[in-house]
Amino acid sequence: MPYEPPTHRVERSIRATTGAKIVAGVDEVGRGAWAGPVTVCAAITGLRRPPEGLTDSKLLTVKRRGELAAELEGWVTAHALGHSSPEEIDELGMTAALRLAACRALDGLPVRPDAVILDGKHDYLGDPWRVRTVIKGDQSCVAVAAASVIAKVRRDAMMAELPDEYAAFGFAANAGYPSPLHKAALAERGPTPYHRLSWAYLDALPQWRHLKKVRITAAAAELESGGQLGFDF
Repeated sequence: MPYEPPTHRVERSIRATTGAKIVAGVDEVGRGAWAGPVTVCAAITGLRRPPEGLTDSKLLTVKRRGELAAELEGWVTAHALGHSSPEEIDELGMTAALRLAACRALDGLPVRPDAVILDGKHDYLGDPWRVRTVIKGDQSCVAVAAASVIAKVRRDAMMAELPDEYAAFGFAANAGYPSPLHKAALAERGPTPYHRLSWAYLDALPQWRHLKKVRITAAAAELESGGQLGFDF
């Protein structure tokens, strides 16, 4: 398929239909990783022509992604990053952790957006934010694509800078996602302080399974305290 660069079509639609003046694009990286934070970038770009070659970060080479991120950080009107730690992911679950990271990113902007374009089909932000979800927004929307590239490059750099004592896990190359090297190191050494301990990968590691954390949901907590969750018997 021919390359179709992202546009401001969605942002223009939001401005026209809602009266919003400041629209931020939001994208995340690290959702499927076994280690490291989930990172969200919020970017405000206005309606200017974007740098050449801007698209979803996953469609770019490592070299081009790094070059583009450096260009974008000087080109965007504003951007900010938010993170949720592995501990927060274990405690809250991924949806709530994503919302926490996204709110941290949006709160970090120098101005509060009137509306948000969120990549994907699920609105994990909710009130009080005015949200437009866009499937493959990181390919079709300029602000979301910019957020995608900046988030990916910054999170990858964070993972590459983890202490040398964890070099066996290959975080500099896999950024905490499962890879043969990562899986082998986990089996031999067990999880690091940077791993998400509530995730199912521990089920396949009998010698480390005892470290798995079970998140207590509101329903489970109610049962544990002797409540009946509102049921009549």
